[in-house]
Amino acid sequence: MIDTPKRQSAGRALALVGIVLVAANLRTAVAALSPIVTQVSADIPLGAVFIGVLGMLPPVCFAVFGIFAPVFTRRLGLEPVLILALAAMVLGHLARGLSGSLSWLIIGSVITFAGMGVGNILLPPLVKRYFPDRVGLVTSLYVTVMSLSTLLPPLVAVPVADAAGWRVSLGMWLAPALVALLPWLTLLLRERGLARSRAAPVVEEAEPALLGRIWRSSIAWAIAVVFATSSLNAYAMFAWLPQLLIQSAGVTPGQAGTLLSLYAAVGLPCALVIPSLTVRMRNPGLLVYAGMVAFVAGDLGLLLAPSTLTFLWVGLAGLGPLLFPLALVLINLRTRSHEGAVALSGFVQGVGYTLGALGPLVVGVLHQLTGGWQWPLIFLIATGLAISLAGAVISRPHLLEDDLRATR
Repeated sequence: MIDTPKRQSAGRALALVGIVLVAANLRTAVAALSPIVTQVSADIPLGAVFIGVLGMLPPVCFAVFGIFAPVFTRRLGLEPVLILALAAMVLGHLARGLSGSLSWLIIGSVITFAGMGVGNILLPPLVKRYFPDRVGLVTSLYVTVMSLSTLLPPLVAVPVADAAGWRVSLGMWLAPALVALLPWLTLLLRERGLARSRAAPVVEEAEPALLGRIWRSSIAWAIAVVFATSSLNAYAMFAWLPQLLIQSAGVTPGQAGTLLSLYAAVGLPCALVIPSLTVRMRNPGLLVYAGMVAFVAGDLGLLLAPSTLTFLWVGLAGLGPLLFPLALVLINLRTRSHEGAVALSGFVQGVGYTLGALGPLVVGVLHQLTGGWQWPLIFLIATGLAISLAGAVISRPHLLEDDLRATR
């Protein structure tokens, strides 16, 4: 079949709509539960440890199912796997909304985050397939939409729960996932004949020997620590910030949801600015220290004066995750070869999400043991200070391949 310019244009337009809609669904469930924990607990008792477990599910599922996504795509292709991931999101949102017990709430959350974890991995190769001439532009577009999708759920979770119940507040996010299915189903049906005539692209993997040596690389560990610190603090806040503010700052659940949305919103300009700024800086380690200062200042404010200038402390804490786009850019800046970039990306995100999953759980355990928020905040401050060593390593302009050559 001849792929005419008109057909190519129609396919690219559908793909662009589909990529944007998928990005809009990759974070909706992350911050939809914590603002309405009080309402959910009235029907399903949730202890501090279980709230911590629910909070750690996103990074755990992102790490685990992200590892298996390339295996699925080699067997089925990118678009079919993405459709399955979106279907999992729909099913998971529905299960969360219909949950009658804690076990079903956890099962629904795992299904939802599994679909999101696969979606995280598939969007970059989909951009490369459909927009090889616009990779930077389309990537910036979907990252921005993803950031916007993070701040919306906290804004609407409490009002919807008050008006229609917490089940509707959790389950309603299946609607945008259903909408996101439409362009990909349409594209798959329209391009079925063309898809049969070409091999689906494979998400490339690094050589096993390279992955074995990367564990001894200082730059790999430094970037992984930066990524992990950002993930740990962000997911801890998404899980616990509303409860922390209600109990220590005296705000209402609605105000706590708005402040959680503020926490997510201040990361939006970082997603737009940090990548280009990092490329232009001679010493990107300075941005690591900027993120450290933001984390420590925000958490100290919440520790010492939570009811005074609360919005300022939340905003400062929300600036700390500028480390997330910074780490993603450094994966390319601190590697010389394509194989090195693939290996470093897998290492950084695998280690980062795994350690990041500890944040909500440790905060929950410390809160339950102490009955307050002093020690959880001290823990978060300590993790923020820990990246000072990583900043020193990143400040030295050396590459992953140089580390691996020295350790061979």
